[in-house]
Amino acid sequence: MFAAERRQLILEMVRANGAVSLRELARVVQTSEVTVRRDVRALEAEGLLDRRHGGAVLPGGFTRESGLPQKSHLATAEKTAIADVAAGLVGEGEAIVVGAGTTTQELARRLARVPGLTVVTNSLLVAQALAHANRVEVVMTGGTLRGSNYALVGSGAEQSLQGLRVSRAFLSGSGLTAERGLSTSNMLSASVDRALVQAAAEVVVLADHTKLGTDTMFQTVPTDLITRLVTDEPPPHEDRAGTELQALADQGVQITVAGTGQSGPETAPPSRRARQDVPLPGQRGRHPGAPGPLRGAPGPLAAPEPQPAERAARVADLRRR
Repeated sequence: MFAAERRQLILEMVRANGAVSLRELARVVQTSEVTVRRDVRALEAEGLLDRRHGGAVLPGGFTRESGLPQKSHLATAEKTAIADVAAGLVGEGEAIVVGAGTTTQELARRLARVPGLTVVTNSLLVAQALAHANRVEVVMTGGTLRGSNYALVGSGAEQSLQGLRVSRAFLSGSGLTAERGLSTSNMLSASVDRALVQAAAEVVVLADHTKLGTDTMFQTVPTDLITRLVTDEPPPHEDRAGTELQALADQGVQITVAGTGQSGPETAPPSRRARQDVPLPGQRGRHPGAPGPLRGAPGPLAAPEPQPAERAARVADLRRR
């Protein structure tokens, strides 16, 4: 197959699915991932698509939502590391809400071993991951099933969350920027996620670096309501992700960077994967009754407000690690 034919086929696949992994592209066009990566780079230079770590997506600031099969193959190692760290934030006997998504599904698999936990969710995949956990109680919302991501949406889901109060909400999304916060491409999903946020004392966003700097149609959580972001370390060439991390930290979001590599000869246990916390300039405590270190009260993560140059140096140091 000639290069022009390969690139046309790659472009058609991305347009049809919204996002496609390099592995899948290489399989379809019957060539190596190295060749596909070169083709994707050329198509990006023409403005026909955008590269992401491990795949390609539709171009432009506002991206459409890809299907679950495509999303499950993007940034899998990063999502695993993020889920490992996020699970360490959940304590015995807590009540939390977990939204829909492939990253939150990974989190749910790790929550199965937390005793006395109550999980409220609108995701069938999250519920399935916890179905056989003897010491975890799962509460499903009502609503209408949205087949593309196996989530319950609509007025039934939103009404079932009224009057609910939990310690934390764990949410994912299609994009995250310092300007608009977390966003998604589907109006019904965004509306339910906002209801999940209203039920929680604190909001933890799980987003791999491919979502940083990406903006989508419907805002889910404004930046000033995000307590913590758990993400992975952006590659050195991902300037946009690093810039967005800096901007989020400047606005007071606690940043936890999960490591995806190995420590010494063996990979660290799931709850002890490498992670870095960016101290906040004047940490916020938006929910006075909220428990635990995620509040803005003085603690191990609190620090005096750094100067802009110091903040920039700190984020640059995180990216070099």
